[in-house]
Amino acid sequence: MKRYILIIVLAFLTLGLTAQNDDVLTLDSCFALARANNAQFKTSKLQIEQAQQVKKQVFTKYFPQVSANYIGYYAVNPIIQYGVDQFSTDEFGQILKAIIETLHDAGWGVPTEIGFMKQGQSISATAIQPIYAGGRIVNGNRLAKLGIEAAELNAEVTERDVLEDIESTYYLVLGLQAKVETLESALALIDSLDHTVDVALRAGLVTKNDQLRVAMKRNELKAQQLQLNNGIALASQLLCQQIGIEYPEEGLTLQNDLENSDNFIQNDEFVRPEIQLLQLQIDAETYYKRLTRGEALPEIGVGAMVNYGNLIQKYYKGNAIFFARVSVPLTQWWETSHKIKEHNLKIEQYEIMQKDLTEKMSLQEKQAYNQMVEAEALLESDNASLDMAKENYRIASLNYEAGLNTITDVLEANALLLQAQNAITDREITYVSARRRYHDLTGK
Repeated sequence: MKRYILIIVLAFLTLGLTAQNDDVLTLDSCFALARANNAQFKTSKLQIEQAQQVKKQVFTKYFPQVSANYIGYYAVNPIIQYGVDQFSTDEFGQILKAIIETLHDAGWGVPTEIGFMKQGQSISATAIQPIYAGGRIVNGNRLAKLGIEAAELNAEVTERDVLEDIESTYYLVLGLQAKVETLESALALIDSLDHTVDVALRAGLVTKNDQLRVAMKRNELKAQQLQLNNGIALASQLLCQQIGIEYPEEGLTLQNDLENSDNFIQNDEFVRPEIQLLQLQIDAETYYKRLTRGEALPEIGVGAMVNYGNLIQKYYKGNAIFFARVSVPLTQWWETSHKIKEHNLKIEQYEIMQKDLTEKMSLQEKQAYNQMVEAEALLESDNASLDMAKENYRIASLNYEAGLNTITDVLEANALLLQAQNAITDREITYVSARRRYHDLTGK
């Protein structure tokens, strides 16, 4: 029975630890949550879907354009009327007119006027298949495909920028939490020092001023602790907003993965999306130029129309018409030539921008590399400074206990130790951020 109880207890402990680990956020889990919940990510996906719908719209231009029509009318008077007054004025026309009028007056039912198209209706369907449209259909589809590529590249840029912001906020929270832990260690040292001062005060070895200085230092550290906790709360709320989750009342628990954050996938064929976007602009402008030229070229199409109705004749009747259409712009070339020159100038403009951006990006990548190397070198220097600060505090504490220096020396050594510990935290975050920035810009 004791064994079963032990197994149950261990099971509950395991479940508790698992649940606790599920509440711990890593940087990768923040990225995953952002991809699912972040508003900018959602907007980028919608823009890609919009571009895909545009491509599908343009693709329909390859197929016949079919339309259906219905016409119905009723005229107060027949649209076409013909009577004896329209007969010719020659002798035969006059004789025929007199005969018809005599028969009409005699009540033989012969009308002196006949009307056509007083009412009627018709249903028709027309299909037109484009054969040649100056290349506008083909180039329009290519342009729509470029739109999808541009939307995908914009989404890539958005993803990079959003993830950089999330990483910055993540490490801000992590750094503040690490500083709180460092501060708690400093407070523990102050408490230990306070006990030492209290013993020395009772023995008459120090004055009340020493105890007051320790108390003032504790209050100073407590104030810093409050500021740090407030900063953690605000930064945590910002992180929750960026990754699209509710801010928990108990705060966030982040995994300290600074030591494992230097693992990046190398990409030797990496090309900055900004450069690709400019190239797409050049390609798009080329297709726009072809579309403009196509407006001045002949347009050929064939079609068919079927009709059923009684628009003209008295009885309902069906019919079918097959036709070809050729449209040749005659005065379009004058305007088109200026449009083509405009597109050529835009292409030249984008090529200049592409070259300029390439040079600026090269400098940006060199700067990112220098910042990464500098941060790594300063981190090694700060580690050495931390070792010195620890040793300095140890010696200052021993000398104070031996009566060789004052409490001010100990408190100053404590402040230097706290400063060195915080510098390590800041430098680690600076290096990790610089390393990721270099990877985002170069793929290395």
